[in-house]
Amino acid sequence: MAERSGPSVYSIAAHRGFADALVAGLVPRYAEADLGLARLTLLLPSTRAVRTVTEAFIRHFGAESQPGMLMPRMAVVGDLDLDETLGALLDPLGASDIPPAVEPTRRWLTLAQLVDQAMAALGRDPKPTPAGRLRIAHEIGQTMDRLLVEGVAPDDLWQEPVMQALAEVASHWSENTKLFYTVQTIWLAELQRLGMVDAATRRNMLFARAAKRWRDHPPPSPIVAAGVTSAAPELAKLLRVVADLPNGAVVLPDFDLALDDAVWDELGRAGRGDSPEDTAFARGDAVTHPQYHLKLLLNRMGVARGEVLPWHRRGLGAAEPRRSHAISSLFLPPQASTGWVELPSEKRRLTGVRIMESANPEEETQAIALLVREALEVPGKRVAVVTPDRGLAARVAAHLRRWNIEADDSAGRPLSQTPAGRLLLLLAEVAAEDAAPVPLMALLEHPLAGLPFGRADWLDHARALELALRGPRPAPGFAPLREFVLRLGEKSRGIADWWTEIETILAPLLLSGEDEPLLADQLDALAATGEALCGAQLWAREDGRALSAFIDDLRLHAREVGLDLASTDLATVLREAMDRVAVRPPYGGHPRVAIYGLLESRMSRADLVICGGLNEGSWPPRPAPDPLLAPPVMRALGVPGADFRIGLSAHDLAGALGAPEVVLSRAARDESGPAIPSRFLLRVKALLGETLLESHGEKAAVDLARVLDAASTEPPPYPRPEPRPSAEQRDVPIAVTALDRLLGDPYQFYASAILGLRPLDALDAEPSAAWQGTAAHKILERWHVAREDDPRAPLKPIAESVLEEMNAHPLMRGLWRPRLMAALEWVETQIDAEPDREVIAVERKGEMIVDGVRIHGRADRIDRLPGGELAIVDYKTGKPPSWAMVQEGFALQLGLIGLMARTDGIKDVSGEPTAFEYWSLAKNREGDFGYVETPLRIGTKRVGIAPESFLPLTEKKLHEAIGDYIKGTEPFTARKNPDYPGYADYDQLMRLDEWQARLDDGESAA
Repeated sequence: MAERSGPSVYSIAAHRGFADALVAGLVPRYAEADLGLARLTLLLPSTRAVRTVTEAFIRHFGAESQPGMLMPRMAVVGDLDLDETLGALLDPLGASDIPPAVEPTRRWLTLAQLVDQAMAALGRDPKPTPAGRLRIAHEIGQTMDRLLVEGVAPDDLWQEPVMQALAEVASHWSENTKLFYTVQTIWLAELQRLGMVDAATRRNMLFARAAKRWRDHPPPSPIVAAGVTSAAPELAKLLRVVADLPNGAVVLPDFDLALDDAVWDELGRAGRGDSPEDTAFARGDAVTHPQYHLKLLLNRMGVARGEVLPWHRRGLGAAEPRRSHAISSLFLPPQASTGWVELPSEKRRLTGVRIMESANPEEETQAIALLVREALEVPGKRVAVVTPDRGLAARVAAHLRRWNIEADDSAGRPLSQTPAGRLLLLLAEVAAEDAAPVPLMALLEHPLAGLPFGRADWLDHARALELALRGPRPAPGFAPLREFVLRLGEKSRGIADWWTEIETILAPLLLSGEDEPLLADQLDALAATGEALCGAQLWAREDGRALSAFIDDLRLHAREVGLDLASTDLATVLREAMDRVAVRPPYGGHPRVAIYGLLESRMSRADLVICGGLNEGSWPPRPAPDPLLAPPVMRALGVPGADFRIGLSAHDLAGALGAPEVVLSRAARDESGPAIPSRFLLRVKALLGETLLESHGEKAAVDLARVLDAASTEPPPYPRPEPRPSAEQRDVPIAVTALDRLLGDPYQFYASAILGLRPLDALDAEPSAAWQGTAAHKILERWHVAREDDPRAPLKPIAESVLEEMNAHPLMRGLWRPRLMAALEWVETQIDAEPDREVIAVERKGEMIVDGVRIHGRADRIDRLPGGELAIVDYKTGKPPSWAMVQEGFALQLGLIGLMARTDGIKDVSGEPTAFEYWSLAKNREGDFGYVETPLRIGTKRVGIAPESFLPLTEKKLHEAIGDYIKGTEPFTARKNPDYPGYADYDQLMRLDEWQARLDDGESAA
């Protein structure tokens, strides 16, 4: 590195590998015989960069067979996107002249309260909910930081360029600007009272302080800023001072020295207008170009492009430079990219770059894992998977565990998606929903729950309770749940004591007497409850430690601010706050495999780099405009817009393309449907052209991924199920409600009566027809019993009592109860209208033996008609079956009950059944509730079954069913009669979708 008269600014090309090339140049330039590099100070952008450079030093010393030397002091400039603070070099203890920075959490909570004040001052109504205020406060804080970093004062919002910009946009932007300005003004007054400043302001002050100190008194030891690309104005000034130091230098990553001057000019103003009236950024600036933010940095440093020189060393594992021109051409702005037409093939060459396109995310993940596994077969070869898609990163890490390869995802996971974080959110949801079944069972079956009490017994009790709670949601609170537990006590030993322990643990969450208790008190309750439920294991791992720090920080500042929050909003607020906390795994994974996010990948290098998730919306991410200040306003203020981050993503990809081997991967579909290829990938394809594109495809890994878990041969088509159980297995009783199933879909009868399988309701399910029918039958049964003692017994109190006993949720009762009560009142009116018709049996069990088979069931109601005959009544909550269905044998319950009554199979009931009626509680033709239907052809009906034929028809169908299936050898064929309108409870068990289409096409079922 020769002595220079101008600023010392250098660039390391992408193909050289930034960290390795940096170290290769630093060691001969700054190493001293006795002190090594101890006198050198490196300014690096992030703590991740410190680790990357440290590893590069270790590789360098190993390659040179050196025993090692003292490494330089590494100071972190601090990346705001990673929530990092400045190192001690730039933020020394002696900086007492600079006010302390307010804690970010305290600022967020205080801004939420200021939103109310600002809206009141502006006359806004209605005001947002507490959760909405906190969300707005976070957005205001982000916008404030963007403006503070750029040195924009609140009063700048009302300058002429901004007012002109506001005049050209929708009116809501003006209202948002007023709200932002009002909140920030009140906040700055509060900061002045506290004697504090925002963190972004303090960073600017510390940068300015360091720049002045080094400019006035240049340090005797060398200082090198490496890999810093942030274009914040104060940081750019500091970098200029470093570049002007006698022993200083600024080293930029992937700065394109080969870019034509015309292309450089086409990038736009980049912070520097041609005249004083020009804004810092023009509408036509190529902010999505990977070199744009570096041009902005150089402009703010006051360094001309021609003053930047190439770094004098290349690092270990550097790629060949022949790819550099293609990478430079790849991201040309629109006007310059027209030159692709005349670009010769040698300048399109992307040797070592492959494009891999998979059908779906799972296939892409599997193929990436296979590429990593293959690369590790080469001794010493390093692999990096770079992707902004956290789901893809997690799946790659999971697939690599198949081969016992533990790969650390250095970008981490949001705290809300970790086991400890999820448990805290479940506790908040249990409190918000008054112990509703879904969050309660998710909490009790969480992997950390119950560890202090014996996990096996804990899970046994939890699963038993879950089975009992399946169905409609019970009433809120613990009392209805306690009744479920008491009913389970006879079957599950110890469950009552277990539930008592749970109530004791969870009681503080449901005992809040205030509408909006203090957030700090709620966090106290959540932390105490979580520890009681899980023990110390809740805080034992990295996610638990991150959760502990999160709770302590939020609780401390919530108490200082005095923020209150409704319990119903707590889970939402915590989830949004925890999504912003990244939990990174402890180091210790495979030494040659790394999984990076885009921020973490900067400055890193590997022999094989796999760029995954190259779809629009992922890489680059969808630009999210500032929700408070319109894009024209941001341009007028001299602040980079939302598209600026696309340029950073392009720079990340350009840096990755410099590796010796590169695989660019995408999936044709994502979770929501077809995916659009990344604009960057489309540029790569366009640059290569059809001729070169074919030779750059990576198909072997995709093909292997497709066959890795596939069967070696095509499986035979699944046949239509026709089980043939033994005679002993067939010998089962028939319920009166199951005969139609046996005749219409024998497989359903086989699964239910012979295999003993019953469908399970979902937790918190909508009230099913069966549940509604059970409730209606129970109400009518009690009412009829009550009328035996008091013919005037009212129906409504009995209905209320039954619904209360069934723990029906108040919301469900409110929605369904009016319909039920109207239908029940119709039943009461209908019965009172026929005083000569006597109800003699209600919900009465009966049975009979036919051909040696027990037929059993329950009669909803049996009446004695004036002539002594019997009327069989079946209550329906929906539409009753048609006479045609009855004739086909698909609804013979009325006939079977009639046969039982005629043969004295029902206690205290005897006589000849002549009337068979369905009493439906559904809407009738007039729009009211309730009507009577019969399958018989009586009165004015022109269709139906002749009364004298009804019982013989039932008897005939019963003998056929018994002879064919119970005593015979007929197979229990699935969906034997396509006209049978049965339930779909067993469709998955019979694998209906695998053979139904073939059957519909006329293929043989065999």
